[in-house]
Amino acid sequence: MPQRRPLIAVTLLPLLALAACGAPTDGGGAQPGSPAGPGTSVSSPPAECHKSRLDVTHPGRLTIGTDKPAYEPWFVGDDPSTGKGYESAVAYAIADQLGFEKSEVTWVDVPFNTAISPGPKDFDLDLNQISISDERRKAVDFSTGYYTVRQAVVTYKGSPIEGRTTVRDLADARLGAQVGTTSYTAITSQIEPTTAPNAYDTNDLAVQALKNHQIDGLVVDLPTAFFMTGAQLEDGVIVGQLPQSGGRPEQFGAVLDKGSSLTACISQAVDALREEGTLADLEQTWLKDQGAPELQ
Repeated sequence: MPQRRPLIAVTLLPLLALAACGAPTDGGGAQPGSPAGPGTSVSSPPAECHKSRLDVTHPGRLTIGTDKPAYEPWFVGDDPSTGKGYESAVAYAIADQLGFEKSEVTWVDVPFNTAISPGPKDFDLDLNQISISDERRKAVDFSTGYYTVRQAVVTYKGSPIEGRTTVRDLADARLGAQVGTTSYTAITSQIEPTTAPNAYDTNDLAVQALKNHQIDGLVVDLPTAFFMTGAQLEDGVIVGQLPQSGGRPEQFGAVLDKGSSLTACISQAVDALREEGTLADLEQTWLKDQGAPELQ
């Protein structure tokens, strides 16, 4: 998903450098192990992945990008540096795995489309609810997935699509999503509406269009859907989750510059956090499943 926001799958690539370590591919990923405390360093990084050996943007610091504003539940209070919110917590857990103190992490504002566009980056990694895809991997690198995501349809009470139970039932709806996201792709490839979906530069604009009843519903990742209906829409409801499409689950991954020397180490850090249960624990802390109907 993103292919954002307010609040955006982690995220729970095949890399030759990781093959010997048995790292999972982007598509599936290993299942979380026994729970560990949030942000806890579960193992020391290999020598080549210690901060002293990494070719980072700013020596001695880990520079992490995300969009502005930074939405809940991924970030709390529009402030990525607090460590609160799922992606903020994951970012600091990755940094800890590499030997960086919290004070050695720098956050930079990076618009969603800038993060996934070709060209040099001013960050070491970017966490912004960006879904791993083969198309995007032509322009950037991805870590292994840190969150497995489902897409959901949000509407308002009394809308033309409230209460609908199948994907086919949504074909005549006026739908919208943030431009360039997997949410938008889900509309065109899964729902296939008879009316072309609206594309918005941000989820805030999409929410406003829904409030104004300019669209019947919008598609976002499920945690974002919960945030929208709980905090942004007074009469918001989740119509349901879209079925998983394709042969592998959609996952959020950290974005890196194409061919980055950091990719293998970031993936190793994510894999360690997954295997020792930290990602699962952080999901329970920040993304606890509230339940949503499954669209058939």
